[in-house]
Amino acid sequence: MFPAYKEKISVGSLEINFLLDGDDTDGTLVQFEFIVHPGAKVPAPHFHVGVDETLYVLEGTATQLVGDKTFELHAGDTCFIKRGVVHGFHNQHDKPARVLCTLSPASIGPAYFREMAEVINAGGPPDMQKVLAIMHKHGLEAVKPA
Repeated sequence: MFPAYKEKISVGSLEINFLLDGDDTDGTLVQFEFIVHPGAKVPAPHFHVGVDETLYVLEGTATQLVGDKTFELHAGDTCFIKRGVVHGFHNQHDKPARVLCTLSPASIGPAYFREMAEVINAGGPPDMQKVLAIMHKHGLEAVKPA
């Protein structure tokens, strides 16, 4: 049985299904399920200026970068990413990965994903200046690959 989502947002081939947003938690946290399909385009490695992130893998396997280490996260695994730590993810496997994500405080919520969806889903290559501006506005900073 799947939960009743408060809001569903698609950003490219990523699906984000919100369970709680800042309005529900007095700004203390946001919680959503995200589905990463095999080979999905995913955000570049980045860090959050003022938000901690906790992941719990519900189904499948996600490859997670945290700092300078890469982990294979399987169903039942958790991962905590402290604010300021570079991280990113992708799905190198043949089945979708379904992950529960909690962000605290709630400064990266549905508005960020709606704005990002407008740019990513517009067709053609995304305007990277707009993508970076949206990230910066919501307290995410992209990191160039080494």
